[in-house]
Amino acid sequence: MPQGEYAAALKAGKKDIQTRSAAGLPTELPALDTILENVEIRGEVPLGLIDIPTDLIVGTKTVGRTTSFAPNFMPILDEGSEFAMKWRSLCSAHLQEGIRDPIKVYEYLNKYYVLEGNKRVSVLKYFDATSIPAYATRIIPAWKDTPEIKIYYEFLDFYNETNINYLEFTKEGSYRKLSHLTGHKANDRWSMDDRIDFRSCYNLFSDAFDDLGCRKLSCTTGDAFLTYLSLFGYETVKKETAAGFKTSLKKLWEEFELNFSDAEPEEKIEMKLDPTPDTKKGLISQILTSSASSARTITKIAFIHTKTTKTSSWTYSHELGRMYVNDIFHGEVVTTAYENNVNDADALAAIERAIADGNTIIFTTTPIFLAASIKAAINHPEIKILNCSLNTSHKYIRTYYARMFEAKLLNGVLAGIMTDTNKIGYIADYPITNMPATIDAFAIGVKMVNPQARIFLEWSTAKENKGIDLTEKLYNMGATYISHLDMIVPQHATRRFGLYRVNGETPVNLAFPVLDWGKYYERIIRNIRHGTWNTESKSDTKKALSYFWGMSSGVVDVVWSPAIPAETRNLLETLKRSITRYDFNPFTGILHSQEGIVQSDPARRLSTNEIIAIDWLADNIDGYIPAIKDLIPEAQDIVRQEGIRKEDDSE
Repeated sequence: MPQGEYAAALKAGKKDIQTRSAAGLPTELPALDTILENVEIRGEVPLGLIDIPTDLIVGTKTVGRTTSFAPNFMPILDEGSEFAMKWRSLCSAHLQEGIRDPIKVYEYLNKYYVLEGNKRVSVLKYFDATSIPAYATRIIPAWKDTPEIKIYYEFLDFYNETNINYLEFTKEGSYRKLSHLTGHKANDRWSMDDRIDFRSCYNLFSDAFDDLGCRKLSCTTGDAFLTYLSLFGYETVKKETAAGFKTSLKKLWEEFELNFSDAEPEEKIEMKLDPTPDTKKGLISQILTSSASSARTITKIAFIHTKTTKTSSWTYSHELGRMYVNDIFHGEVVTTAYENNVNDADALAAIERAIADGNTIIFTTTPIFLAASIKAAINHPEIKILNCSLNTSHKYIRTYYARMFEAKLLNGVLAGIMTDTNKIGYIADYPITNMPATIDAFAIGVKMVNPQARIFLEWSTAKENKGIDLTEKLYNMGATYISHLDMIVPQHATRRFGLYRVNGETPVNLAFPVLDWGKYYERIIRNIRHGTWNTESKSDTKKALSYFWGMSSGVVDVVWSPAIPAETRNLLETLKRSITRYDFNPFTGILHSQEGIVQSDPARRLSTNEIIAIDWLADNIDGYIPAIKDLIPEAQDIVRQEGIRKEDDSE
C-alpha cells in the first residue's frame, strides 16, 4: 500500500514541477532563509504548540531540504532512495495510527516554513489533512508602508484577539471588517464559543468553495468568505448548511468571478457617462405605439429609502425625483416609496415586500443598501434592481450616481472670485467614495482664480464636531463664504445650503448645485421600457454596469443668484458649457495634494475611475479625511460600505 502511495505522490510532485515550469513559475520549494536574506526583522515570538493549517505550510526553513520536494510538498526523489523508504514508513504509520508527533515551524507573513518534519508534512498533505500540530515561532518583519506588511500587522492584531491563524486576506482592512461583521469591536477577545462557532461555519463554507472549484479564482477563501458574510450577515451564515452554501455560491459565481479577477477597475466596470440615446421611431411606429398605449402594461416601480422626507434631505431629493416620474409618465408607471428602513435587514425586507407588491424595477437610494440589493437580485433575477452608489463592481445589479464634482468646481470658482478674506469654508458630510474628488474640484476651482485663498474643511459627521455650529466655527476662523449642503429638509428651512455668504447675520445664498434625480430616473425608466436596458452592456458580459451622469446629461446643474455680477456669471456659464462638452475637466494637468504632486504630466487627464478613487486633498485645503473611528456612530455604517479608507476602522 505505501509503495503505491509513494508512486502516486511522486507523480503529483513531478506534475507540479512541469506545470509550474510551463507557466514560468519557480519550480523549487521556497526556503525561508533565502526569503529573509534582505528583510529587516523586528523580533521572534514563540507561539508554543498550535494547530497550523496545512494549506499555509508553503516551504522549508533551510535551503538544503528544498531538493527533496516539489513546491506542493510532494516528493521528487526516486522510489529506490532512502528518502522514499522513510516516506513510505511514515505513510504506514499514518494509515495505522496517525502521525501524532508535532513538527517544528517558523511563521512569516502568515505562512509556515518547516524546520523539522518535512516528510510528515508531505505525507499529511498527500492525504489532504486540514491541519498539523506544530511548535511554531513567529518572525515579525519591521514595519513598512506596503500592502503586504500592513495586512500582516492587521493579522497580528486579529490573532491577538482571536488566536485564529487560518484566515488569509489580500485587501487592507479585511480583518477589522470581519471583526465588525461578527459583532466584535477592536481589542475584544473572542471567547472559545466565538471561535468554535466561527470555525464551524467557515469550514462548511471552505468545503463548498473547494467542491465548486472556486479556488481557480484570484482570491483566498478568506476573501470570498468575507464577501459572502457582507451579503448575508453573520447570524444567517452561522445557521447555513453545506447544501445551502453550495446553492448560494453557485448563484454568486459571477459575482466572485468579477470581483476577484486580476483586471483593473476600468476592466471590471463599464462606466456609462451619459444616457443611451432613445431610439427614434418612424411615424407609423409612433401611431401604432400611441394606439396601443391604453393596453400598455403599467410598470410598477419601488423606491427604498433609509429615512423619511421629514428627517433627510437626501431622501427628500429622491422623493422629488419619484414624484417627477409619476408626472412625466402620465399613468404609465406607478411608484411606491418604502421609507424608514434603518438597516440592511429592513432594506431586504422592504425589497421583498416591494417584489411581492408587483414592482419590477427597484431603486435602493443609499449605498448602505448595497448588500441587501445584491442579495435580493441574486434571489430574484427577473427584477431590475439599481443601487445609488459608486465604484462598486457587481454583476447582479446596476449602480448609479452623479458627477457632482463638475458643479462643485463652478462653485469653487465663484467662491474664489467673491471671497474678501481669502478664507473659504467647506462643510462635508461623509468621507465616502467620490467625496474627496468633489471637495478637490471645489478647491481647484478656487485656485484657478485665486491662488492665495485657502479652504477650511470641516466634517458634519465627525465626532469632534457633534453639537457644534460649523458655520459659526468657520466664520470665527475668518471664512465669510461657505459651501454646505446641496439640499435642505423642508421642515427645517435654512439659508445654509449651497455656496453662501455669512457676515454674522442672515446668510446670503449665491449658488447651489442641483442634482435632478427626476430626470435621472426618467432616462433609466425610459431605457428599460424601450428595451435599451438589455443592449446597454457591451459584449463583455463579465463587466458590471454603472451610470455616472453629469452636466452633459442634464441631471447636474448649478442655480445662480441674481446678485452675482454679470461678468462673473458670463465666466461661469462659459466654463459650464466647456464642462458639458467634455472640453474641460478639473483633474487635468499637474495636480498637487497636501503631500505633494500626485500627477506631474501637464497634458494628462485623470480617467473617470481615477477621479472616483481619489483619496487625497488638494494642497490649498486645510483639513483632513477622517477615519471611521473618528465619525459619529450613525455615519460609520455608510462609510464602512462606501468609505475610501476602510482599513482605518479601529472601532
